[in-house]
Amino acid sequence: MSFSPLAAVKTESFEPPNPQEFYQRFFGHGDWSFTRPMVLFLVVGVVVCTFLVMTTRKAAIVPSKGQWLTEQVYAPIRNGIAQDIIGTKEFLKYVPLLFAVFCTLLLSNLMSVIPFFQFPPTGRVAFPIALTLFVYVIYQAIAFKRKGVVGYLKSLIPPGLPMWIRPMILVLEIITYFITRPVTLALRLFGNMFAGHMLLLLFITGGEFMLLHQDGFQYKIFGIGSFLMAVLMTLFEILIEFLQAYIFTLLAATYIADSIATEH
Repeated sequence: MSFSPLAAVKTESFEPPNPQEFYQRFFGHGDWSFTRPMVLFLVVGVVVCTFLVMTTRKAAIVPSKGQWLTEQVYAPIRNGIAQDIIGTKEFLKYVPLLFAVFCTLLLSNLMSVIPFFQFPPTGRVAFPIALTLFVYVIYQAIAFKRKGVVGYLKSLIPPGLPMWIRPMILVLEIITYFITRPVTLALRLFGNMFAGHMLLLLFITGGEFMLLHQDGFQYKIFGIGSFLMAVLMTLFEILIEFLQAYIFTLLAATYIADSIATEH
């Protein structure tokens, strides 16, 4: 099946884009299928790793163009997220994790607007879930290692609360830390990427259908308007893709900081 979003259009009637058309199976069956989003995510991994290695293996005080570009991405993650949120004492050990997460998410999100790819792997819910589980296991492991089981549970209760309300607060905090946080972290990323991509496709395929497959001047006007909206939405979607990668990384740093902190 072609990767072009225009494949969703039929000449006799307009059919809106179907999400299943972007999960093309290359080989395998059922849960063991190797699909297009998997290929795109592998491409992201290869590109990110290759670019970072190539631009940093000969790092110098006077940076090359590639090193300079990498540093422009690295500096905000190191200073604006890791250092500011985790703290100056322990932030350095977590910078590689946060930087890798941000770069992977950013390129994965931008796949939505890159020609010939035109689909963000993060628009497939399994990938945000996998990334979230990766971060989730790390910050929970840090908390249990630092505080122990009893100490971790005690740290969930704010100091100074009356004894009678502490059990209820503990239950709410356990739900928040162990269920709500990972679920919202994954679904926030998935929902934004999936909805934005489908909206872009709707404007593009709708505009193509009205321009090429409908008679009447009014359809041509609406078709041009639909393409103009697609251009505006593409610019807006690029902004959202940067923000979602940043927010995911920011929240990951916040959860790590909570795991390290001795108090609630």
